[in-house]
Amino acid sequence: MLFFVKKTETPEFYHFFRNVLGFTPRRTELYRIALTHSSSSQFDHGHRINNERLEYLGDAVLGSVVAEYLYKKYPFKGEGFLTEMRSKIVSRKSLGNLARKMGLTDMVDHQKGQNGAFKSMGGDAFEALIGAIYLEKGYRFTRRLIIDRLLCTYVDIDQLADTDWNFKGKLIDWGQKNRKKVSFEVVRTFVHDREGRREYECRVNIDGKPQMSAIGYTIKSAEQMAAEKTYKALMTEPDTSVQENS
Repeated sequence: MLFFVKKTETPEFYHFFRNVLGFTPRRTELYRIALTHSSSSQFDHGHRINNERLEYLGDAVLGSVVAEYLYKKYPFKGEGFLTEMRSKIVSRKSLGNLARKMGLTDMVDHQKGQNGAFKSMGGDAFEALIGAIYLEKGYRFTRRLIIDRLLCTYVDIDQLADTDWNFKGKLIDWGQKNRKKVSFEVVRTFVHDREGRREYECRVNIDGKPQMSAIGYTIKSAEQMAAEKTYKALMTEPDTSVQENS
């Protein structure tokens, strides 16, 4: 991956690391890969180089750090609360917001004119960045950076704890209380762009009748969004079954 080594980094690049993250990177090629979206993939001996592999690694590191942090912050909370809180923090929406607050999203190398098409670009880059930091600095340094520099600076944990998020769980609970069968269905799967990235349209069914639907890059996220739309509609008109509206 020599093509990543030859480029001279900009002052903005080092400014971001020194002022936002608090250190000066040495293996700059790692961070350049972390900031390369799949739409701007480079090629090295026939292999596509972008931030997807680092994203995979960073996701695992971030999940571990957040789980430990929450376990210690809330010593008397149960597994359900801790699991939901971790999901809130590492959701694509939350990580995307965090990436924008940090100024990370603006640094991602991607095809211009397609910002709206890459809804999870910032969150993906954030996870890739964590993966790169882990490879250069190790787990202990990365753990401290995530907690002190990122979570405590950019995320209001207590406010997040009071925020409704798991609408899929809420909708299923509503169904059990009202003796309604709630199910989720993948309506269609389609390729979003020339990079071959898939999107999924999922729909909520109540007693077999179609309700709200939503589109996301994963089945899980699409189900969550469809559940949120359906649940909010039900709470507006609790005595009326929601009609199909996608």
